[in-house]
Amino acid sequence: MADGDEQPVPPAAGGGARLDASTAGSDARPVAPSVAPAVVPRRRRRWPLWTALALVLTLVACGVPGVLLLGLVGDAVGRPAAGREDDPATAAARRLGARMTAQLDRQAAALLAGDRPGFLAVAEPAARPALTRRYAALRALRVTVWRPEADGVPTTVDGRPGEWRLAVTVGYCFVVPDCTASTVAMGTRWRMVGEEPRLVAVEESRATPVGVRPWEVSELAVTAGKRALVATTPALRAKLPGLLAQAEAAATVADRYAVTGTPPDRYVIFYAGQAEWQRWYGGGRAKWTAGYAVGVGGGHYEVVLNAQSVTPSGLDDLLRHELTHAASLPGRGYSDRSNWWLVEGLAEYVGVDGQPADRYEGLAEVRRLVRGGWDGRLDSLAPADDAADDRVGGAYGVGYLAVRHLVDRYGEQRMLDFFRAVVHEHRSLDDAADQVFGDPWSALHDDCVDYLRAIVGGS
Repeated sequence: MADGDEQPVPPAAGGGARLDASTAGSDARPVAPSVAPAVVPRRRRRWPLWTALALVLTLVACGVPGVLLLGLVGDAVGRPAAGREDDPATAAARRLGARMTAQLDRQAAALLAGDRPGFLAVAEPAARPALTRRYAALRALRVTVWRPEADGVPTTVDGRPGEWRLAVTVGYCFVVPDCTASTVAMGTRWRMVGEEPRLVAVEESRATPVGVRPWEVSELAVTAGKRALVATTPALRAKLPGLLAQAEAAATVADRYAVTGTPPDRYVIFYAGQAEWQRWYGGGRAKWTAGYAVGVGGGHYEVVLNAQSVTPSGLDDLLRHELTHAASLPGRGYSDRSNWWLVEGLAEYVGVDGQPADRYEGLAEVRRLVRGGWDGRLDSLAPADDAADDRVGGAYGVGYLAVRHLVDRYGEQRMLDFFRAVVHEHRSLDDAADQVFGDPWSALHDDCVDYLRAIVGGS
C-alpha cells in the first residue's frame, strides 16, 4: 500500500500485505499494529499482502544590536515576507532570517563533511543531544544532499520570550549525490547569544500525510546494497543482513515495473518496531496494514514494514509489493479510490511473482467477497480502514485477478501502458482501454469480473 496513493491517509496507495504475523508463531491472520498485539489463531495460511499506498536556513544582523533586533522582529510578527523594502521591521526580520539561514548552511556543510562538532556548533547545549542523534541517523543513511531553505521570515514564539521560529524546508538525498531531492518541512527555534543566533530546537515535521521521518526521532542502524537501503532500530540490527538480501532481490523485480522507464535510484526501506510503527510517518495506519510506501517528494517513495507482523515466509511477497508501488506510482502520488483495484492489483501481481492464478493464496477470501454481497464493480473495491481482514484480503485478490487477466489477454507491456494512461496521465478507463487495448472498457470490466468469478467458483 502507499501514501500519497495509500488508503490510511486520504487515499494513498501502498499496500497492506499478505504476510505472516511473527507474534503468532506460524502463519496467521493480520495483526493490528497496537501496543498489545492481538492474539491470533495458529492456523496455516499466508498473510494477505496488503500495503497501504497511500502514495514530506540562516542569519545576518549587519551591525544591528541584538536588543533593537528583538524589538523590530517582534513588531514584524504575522507580516508577509514580501513587505515594503523601506519598512524597518521587515528589513530587520529579513536580516535576522538571513543570519539564521547562514547558520543552517554551515550546519549542512558540516553534516555532509562528516564534521559532528561543526554540526553541533550552531546550537545551544540543550539542543545538542537530539541533534547528535539526528546527525548520526543521517550519516548512517549516507546523506549526500542537505539543502535547507527558509520559508518566510522569523516570528516570535508564543510563551517563549526571546525565541524566534523560522520555518524551513530541507531538500535531501541518501546514497545518490545527484538525485532529485526529497523534501521535508520543519520548524527551527532560535535565541540570540550576543550578536549571534543559536539554534534552540528543531521541531519534528508534522505535515500530512507524510508526518515525521524516522531519522528525525530514532536511532537507526543502516545497511546499503546496490539497489536498496534498509534501516531499522539498534534493537533489530541483527535483521539487517537478511532484510537487505531480500530487498535487493525484490528491487530487481520491481525495477521492471517502472512504468515511466526510470526505476528509483534507490529503494529506501524502514523496518519498524512496535513503537516506531506507531510514530514514523505519523503512524495511525489502517489496522490491517503490514507495510506501506509513502511519497516524500522528488518522485521518491520510502517503504515502511511492520516488524510485529512480518515473518520471513511473507517478507519476499511484501517487499515486491511495496517496491512495485515505489517504482510504478507517479511522483506526486495517486489518490483516486475508484482505481484502487489497478494500483494494488499491479503490486499484488508483482508480489506473487508469477505463480499460477489458481494457486493464489487469497482465493478463499476472494470467494467469500464475491459471494458475500460485493456489487461486482472494480471501482468499489477499496476497503475502509476498519474493514475486516477477509474483506481486505478479498479486495486485494480481486484487484490481482483483474490485472492478471489483462496480462494474460494482452501481455504485460500493454497492461503497463494501460496503467500509465490511467494512473500517470489521469485518462479515463474508457479512453485508456480504447487507446491501449482497442476494446471498450465496459466489456473488459465485465470480462475481468467473469474471469475472477470463474477462478473462485462465484456466481
